[in-house]
Amino acid sequence: MDQKKIGQFLQTLRKEKELTQEQLAEQFNVSNRTVSRWETGTNMPDISVLVELAEFYEVDIKEIIDGERKSETMNEETKETLVKVAEYTNEDKKQQYLKMRKIIGGVLMGFGAFLAVSALAIFPNDSSWGSIYSTLGGIIFSVGLYQMICTYKYRLICSVGCFLAIFALLLFTDYLGVKLGHQVPRFAYEKSWGEDEIVFKAPFYTAIWHNYDREGEYVELVD
Repeated sequence: MDQKKIGQFLQTLRKEKELTQEQLAEQFNVSNRTVSRWETGTNMPDISVLVELAEFYEVDIKEIIDGERKSETMNEETKETLVKVAEYTNEDKKQQYLKMRKIIGGVLMGFGAFLAVSALAIFPNDSSWGSIYSTLGGIIFSVGLYQMICTYKYRLICSVGCFLAIFALLLFTDYLGVKLGHQVPRFAYEKSWGEDEIVFKAPFYTAIWHNYDREGEYVELVD
């Protein structure tokens, strides 16, 4: 296959249509540089584009590949076959792309879950980093879910709902820790210091940390 000969033939066909490279590029939604490479033989059009070029110039695909005109009209059977091949190629690429997205989604979900759990285990209760990293883990997990269900119509709603559910679970777990384990709330958004006590305001409740001389430290729910 002589690419330079093919390029010269494509150039001849374009000039017969009285089109500039810029006009042809706009017609096929490509750059001027791409059209120039076709006509110099540097690069060849993809098979799907080749079918469209043959139809646009009203020539046989075999004529383009041979770099010379041999017949008046394009062979319909050949055209249909190549269109099917192009569709198959595009579908295969689409499936590979979806598969890659699902793999990335699975990795993100695993990493997000690990980050959320490990953040709560590593950082002490009175550190805000535990809540920050666990929330970040929930966000990463939700993004991973979005990638995993990339073909689902309502994937954005599901991903947002997943994050809200994870965040609600974190808040509820934190609440149980305060109520049953008398721990300092991790998700407190405001702290105020008093004499021998600290008031923590968390979503939906308030807790107070006391420092008794004899009994030691103690956290209790106010409301």
